[in-house]
Amino acid sequence: MTDRILALVDASAYSESVCHHSAWIAGRLNAAVEVMHVLGRRETGSAQNLSGALTLGARSALLTDLAAADESRARLAQARGRAILEDAQAILEADGATAITTHLRKGDLLEAVQAVEPDMRAIVIGKRGEGADFATGHLGSNLERIVRASQVPVFVASRTFQPVSRVMVAFDGSASAMRAVDRMAKSPVFEGLAITLIYAGDGGAAMQARLNQAAHALEVAGLPADTRIVPGEPEDVLPSLIAAEGIDLLVMGAYGHSRIRRLIIGSTTTAMVQAVRIPVLMVR
Repeated sequence: MTDRILALVDASAYSESVCHHSAWIAGRLNAAVEVMHVLGRRETGSAQNLSGALTLGARSALLTDLAAADESRARLAQARGRAILEDAQAILEADGATAITTHLRKGDLLEAVQAVEPDMRAIVIGKRGEGADFATGHLGSNLERIVRASQVPVFVASRTFQPVSRVMVAFDGSASAMRAVDRMAKSPVFEGLAITLIYAGDGGAAMQARLNQAAHALEVAGLPADTRIVPGEPEDVLPSLIAAEGIDLLVMGAYGHSRIRRLIIGSTTTAMVQAVRIPVLMVR
């Protein structure tokens, strides 16, 4: 497995936390960190695109001015992107990360991520990007796109960083939940952390047996884990438990329902990420 972490940064309030969490993960994995900032198409538009919107008869001087303004915007966007990457590298270095590379890309964020994802062990991204900071009740659209498309775990950083010592696994018995447990069992990230596996809902003996199976898999790997079944919907009961018990990280399978069900009633995954104020590690 590749020991490289991809940290996605922009000018949002979440990017500093992305860097701190990336450094924490990299330190526990002894992994390198690749920091990426992607310039959107609007930031890298060409003079040809701008001039193409003009009607016939427009003066050539105006075309020249538009081209110069377009080139200036592109240069400023690139300078801003480089400054974001430099700040990110400084934060990572201050946190003790040593193997750091930075990349300034152009185009669509998801396409840029998919190009490098096969070489990554995990992706770290903020809950919302700079364009969505005002929408506190919503996730960034890029986050949802990346989580739904990614084949590696996605670590969604909270707005602020705090050391991780207590972990809750939102366990529903699904294939993605079992993969999350399997990933945990194989990862040094979770060594020495207090782990609780929780099923929210009407669980019976069968679900308790699956919880015990998951806990055993962790214990065999040297990760003792408690199990619990609590009544209620996950997005209703787990956030209050997280706050009351001082949980620092939530782990869960990503988007376990069928696409049709997701379109009709929404996703528990999305609801949980929206509801909690701690980082969430999602595994498909």
